[in-house]
Amino acid sequence: MALLDTYGLTATYGDFQALFGVDITLGEAETIAIIGANGAGKTTLMRSISGVLRNAPGMVQFNGRDIGALAADEIMAQGVAMVPEGRKLFPSLSVEENLLIGTYGRRVSGHWSLGSVYDLFPILKDRRHSPGTALSGGQQQMVAIGRALMSNPRVLLCDEISLGLAPVVIKDIYKAVPAIKAAGASLIVVEQDIGQAMAVADRVYCMMEGRVTLTGAPDALSRDAIHDAYFGAGQ
Repeated sequence: MALLDTYGLTATYGDFQALFGVDITLGEAETIAIIGANGAGKTTLMRSISGVLRNAPGMVQFNGRDIGALAADEIMAQGVAMVPEGRKLFPSLSVEENLLIGTYGRRVSGHWSLGSVYDLFPILKDRRHSPGTALSGGQQQMVAIGRALMSNPRVLLCDEISLGLAPVVIKDIYKAVPAIKAAGASLIVVEQDIGQAMAVADRVYCMMEGRVTLTGAPDALSRDAIHDAYFGAGQ
C-alpha cells in the first residue's frame, strides 16, 4: 500500500521552474533513494514534500490525505519529517536542546524519545550538554537525524546525509536505517553517492533537470542505464 505519493508535482522559484511533473511512490516500510547530479531537483523535491515549498492541492498525498497545500509544521504533525541538507543545527543550543526542538508539534504516538535516540546514537548521550555545533560533522548529522525522529515520523526525508563525511562515518550513520524502519518509519533518501543509494534502497529514482528519468529496484538497473538517466544519453 502506498504511504506517500506525488502526482505531476511541479515546483518553481519565482520564474524558474525546478520540477516538471514528478511522480514518485513510497510504500509502507520501504526505503526509496533519489539520485541525480547537482541541480537535478532532488532537494526541491524534498522541500516540496515537506511543505517548505507550497504545492497545488492534489500534488502530494500522504496516508490517503492531500497534504500538498499544507504548511511545513502541519505536514510534520501528520508524520513527515525532514533531515535537511547541511544539518542546520542551532549553534546556541546543546545537543539535547537541539533534539528537543523536534518534539514541538510532533505526532502524539510513536517510538521516539530522548532515550530511544540515545540508544540509536550512544555518542549523543555522552555529548548531550555540548553545543550542537561543537561536535564532529558525523555527530552533528546524528543530531539532525535524531531531531527529525523526535517528531515520531512515519516518513523520514533524508537530504544528502552523507555529504562531506568520511566513508567510515557514513557507514555508521547508515547502520541506523534498519532500526529506524523497525520503529515504523519509511524513508526517502537523497544521495549523490550512487553506490550508497543502491545499497540502502528498495527502489531508486533517478532525476535529471527536474524530471524522473529512471526508476526501478537496484538489482534491476544496469550501470549504463543509470549513467544515461543521470547524465543524459550520449554523455
